[in-house]
Amino acid sequence: MTPVRFIETHDGLSLAWSRTGKGPPLVKAAAWLTHLEYDAESPVWSHWVRFLEGHFDYLRYDERGCGLSDRKTGALNLTSWTNDLERVIDAAKIPKPFALLAMSQGTGAAVEYAARHPEDVSHLILCGGYARGVNHRNNPEAAKFYAAIIDVFRMGWDSSNPTFREVFTKRFIPDGNPEKVQWFNDLCGRATSPEIGAELLAARGDMDATAALRNVECPTLVIHAKGDNIAPLEEARFLARSIPSAELVVLPSNNHILQEQEPAWEAFCTQILAFVGASAPETSNPLTPRERQVLDGICAAKSNKEIARDLGVSDKTVRNQITGIFAKLGVSTRQEAILKMQRP
Repeated sequence: MTPVRFIETHDGLSLAWSRTGKGPPLVKAAAWLTHLEYDAESPVWSHWVRFLEGHFDYLRYDERGCGLSDRKTGALNLTSWTNDLERVIDAAKIPKPFALLAMSQGTGAAVEYAARHPEDVSHLILCGGYARGVNHRNNPEAAKFYAAIIDVFRMGWDSSNPTFREVFTKRFIPDGNPEKVQWFNDLCGRATSPEIGAELLAARGDMDATAALRNVECPTLVIHAKGDNIAPLEEARFLARSIPSAELVVLPSNNHILQEQEPAWEAFCTQILAFVGASAPETSNPLTPRERQVLDGICAAKSNKEIARDLGVSDKTVRNQITGIFAKLGVSTRQEAILKMQRP
């Protein structure tokens, strides 16, 4: 069960946050459509949660308007998003300095925080991020298309026809299989409402954090999927050019949210651990007999469905058991687990 706490924002809203895992401290700035409890079960996000809490003292939160946070939005702008991040960090009392991770629009708040509090941030990691919303990129066609996406979200999100939602969700995981697309559709339905989602999208289009980029002092890793449909690669190059100590790594993927089965995910994990100087945590927790059975299935290259069928349990049960196995082994992917079991 994910431990959840709440803080009050500067404008009286409630934000949900969670701190899990062991290791060096890492804070993730809130980004699009998360749900603190549901993410750990989702095949779209669970490997992210598993990797980050398996290697770090991991602090995350649902942004205003989403997940377990208040469904009212209040002021949707860079000032509010940065203040929300500051309040969550203060409430959690996480050790400083810490690594700060951001995706998508969360990049704006992360960059502002790093520029304001250079003594707090040891490393800045920007994945699939952007500092300029689409309305600040001097691209009228892209801005027009983005406005159409907002209209689709507002008018078609509650439709019984999934086609409306998939116009939006498949842009995040274009290489995702139907099961993952359906899970992401469900996540979006749980995480926010059509009207609030449209407001959040519109605010992202207007965001501009470019003025803070030159004031970031800490080492910065800009890591980006080559075919990202949400944040074009040019935005990653812009970040890397504008932040004085930034390094750009381009991954071979089309997914905005990197998925566990693709090579880019393992490359991402390796890059993050190397960048912050973290290593796999030692663990003395033995695997249970059932976890051993699941691990045997992983080593036999069986899918979650095949393992579930062999053991007479649900896919969800297998996913949860894999989360526990990976945490105990200090790994984040199936390949890492297999390699670890092959070592003497």
